[in-house]
Amino acid sequence: MRRLTLALAAALLPAAALAGAQQYEPLAASVQAALHAAIADRASPEPQFPSVQEKVDWLTEMSGRLSRRIPEREARLDLLKTVYYEAKRAGLDPQMVLGLIQVESGFKKYAVSSAGARGYMQVMPFWVGLIGDKDDNLFHMRTNLRFGCTILRHYLDIEKGDLYRALGRYNGSLGKPEYPNMVRGAWEKQWAWRK
Repeated sequence: MRRLTLALAAALLPAAALAGAQQYEPLAASVQAALHAAIADRASPEPQFPSVQEKVDWLTEMSGRLSRRIPEREARLDLLKTVYYEAKRAGLDPQMVLGLIQVESGFKKYAVSSAGARGYMQVMPFWVGLIGDKDDNLFHMRTNLRFGCTILRHYLDIEKGDLYRALGRYNGSLGKPEYPNMVRGAWEKQWAWRK
C-alpha cells in the first residue's frame, strides 16, 4: 500500500529533468526584437508536409515510436504535429527536435530541471522575460516548442550552423561532448526518418 501511495504521489508531482541550464547572455536590442517577433506569431500549428502521403507516413511512424511514452493517441499526434510545425518554422529537422526532447525531458510536459528549465524542451524561464510576454506559460506545449525551436535556431545562427556547438549552448554545456552526443544519438537511433 505504501508503494502505491508513493507511486501515485510521484506521478502527480512535476517530473524532474536532467537537463542543463541555458545560460543567460545579453542580447542586442535588434536580436531581442527579432526573437520576440519569431515567437509572437500565432499562426495555425497545422504542419505543411511535401505531400499528404508523407504526412500520413511520418505521423503514423513517429506516433508508433512515441506510443510507449505518450499512450493517448490524440495527445501524441498533437505533439508530433506541433513539433513538425515549429521545427520547420525555425528551419530545424523535426526528428532532431524529437531527439532533443527525448534527452531534455523524456517527453514529460511538466518536467522541471534542477536549474529550473521547464517543459518538453526545457526552456529556462528568463527567456519569457527576455523575448516573450509575461503571460507566456512554458508548460503550454505550443509555447514551449515555439520558444525551444526559436532559441535553438538563434544558437545555430550564433554558431554559424555548427549543430554541436549550438546544442552545447542550448544545454548550457558549450564545449562538452556529452549533451550534443546524446541528442545526436537519440535522433539517429530513435527518430531517424527514411522515406
